[in-house]
Amino acid sequence: MTTHCFLRCLFGLALTTSVFAQEISQSPRYLSGKVTMEDGTAPRGVATIQLMCQSTARSIGRTDSKGTFSINLNDQAAITITPDATENAKPSQGGAGPVGAPTNGFSTTAAAAAGAPPPQGVTSRDLLGCQLLAVLPGFRSDMVQLENRTVMDDPNVGKLILHPVGALGTSISATSALAPKDARKAMEKARNDAKNDKLDEARKEFERAVAIYPQYADAWVDLGRVQQALNDPEGARKSFAMASQADAKLVTPYLALATLASREKKWQEVSDATDRALKLNPLDYPKAYLLNALSNFYLKKIDAAEKSARAGLEHDAEHRFPGLNELLAGILVQKQDYEGAAEQYRKFLRYSSEGADAASARKQLAEVEKALSEAKKQ
Repeated sequence: MTTHCFLRCLFGLALTTSVFAQEISQSPRYLSGKVTMEDGTAPRGVATIQLMCQSTARSIGRTDSKGTFSINLNDQAAITITPDATENAKPSQGGAGPVGAPTNGFSTTAAAAAGAPPPQGVTSRDLLGCQLLAVLPGFRSDMVQLENRTVMDDPNVGKLILHPVGALGTSISATSALAPKDARKAMEKARNDAKNDKLDEARKEFERAVAIYPQYADAWVDLGRVQQALNDPEGARKSFAMASQADAKLVTPYLALATLASREKKWQEVSDATDRALKLNPLDYPKAYLLNALSNFYLKKIDAAEKSARAGLEHDAEHRFPGLNELLAGILVQKQDYEGAAEQYRKFLRYSSEGADAASARKQLAEVEKALSEAKKQ
């Protein structure tokens, strides 16, 4: 072999190897597996699959009804998880001190999960320090280490087992397992109707389900939500109350009652309902802390409002409720802690989406920074 041929062939081999390596590094990286309870059964309810990288959690998928999941980490659109919808509840204008409370109130607009999804062309290096886990209120999950995985590995990570934690409350009622066949059938049809915006039909089917089985707590909750959508707050309130009577350990009706009361500015009712929800489960419902903090703010219990807001932030690793930051900022303004308020306004702007609330927060931040600057001159 001539020297020229040798160099040319060697260059071609190197080029081929380089292209192959690039293709491998940019190949779709799939992760699949199954979430189960300790006894091997599927979880009652949909679990969220999270990627935990260096203490930052990102929701990247959900399980199906059998507890299985399959995720393409390179498909950023596919793994975008829509956060739970939150309610807008705003304190009144004005405030104490030279800055005052936010003139546009406190928003509770949900934000995307912290951090961005893994970049296109995920490599093993991108997964250094990363773990996969499942999230379901009332349970803790085993974790799977991902840093040693390559695109050539089997995408199936195995089982993520959920273990009950100390919280008393649940997000799915135990009464659902005892529902008669006809009630379950009506429930399934009602949920399909609701999904397709056939709200009147859904309401009738939910009513049929609870008529067959009055202890059907989950059906009562869904009925209340449909009644809310149909502008029947009194009917919704009764349904949520029936759900809590059917299953006193179910957290969702208390959250629903609190949300309904916040729309009507019945702050003592909001406080009572969220107190109950947080006693049942103080771990998995940052929205309950947000509503509790808002109710205490309106009831002029500022210290209690601050305590709830800070607790909510501790339990909102994904920053889905940036309204907690905005609310805490307003509380700190009233306490003339302008440095703390500025920090919280900056975090709110970091985690919230653009809009009127962001514009208001920028204005409040500017006023807080101005007050800080004037204080330093004195």
